[in-house]
Amino acid sequence: MNGMDRHTGAPLAGMDHLKQSIDDILSTPLGTRLGRREYGSLVPQFLDQPNNELGRMRIFAAVALALLRQEGRARISRVQLSPGERPHEAVITVTGRRTDMSGARPFSLSTSLRALSALV
Repeated sequence: MNGMDRHTGAPLAGMDHLKQSIDDILSTPLGTRLGRREYGSLVPQFLDQPNNELGRMRIFAAVALALLRQEGRARISRVQLSPGERPHEAVITVTGRRTDMSGARPFSLSTSLRALSALV
């Protein structure tokens, strides 16, 4: 699938387009996109939760569910969570395999996300 870079308008394809799509899905709070209320994820909301086992499991589930529903080009096999450089920030690393290409190699993409409270 080909697309457009959301910052420059330049054409995007391949892994660059997939990374942008995953970044957008995970960073968009569920229910905030007009006309597409089901788009996005609960990840920004869960980043404000306590950093304990239950909080991390909620984030893992939110990542997996959002990408399963909205990104058909990837089959996710692993999600990792690590602290970001700033408060209320986390780095989420998604590992998986492309499903839209035969013989596609595994990939690993990282995205830095901020909690909803940090965006206000």
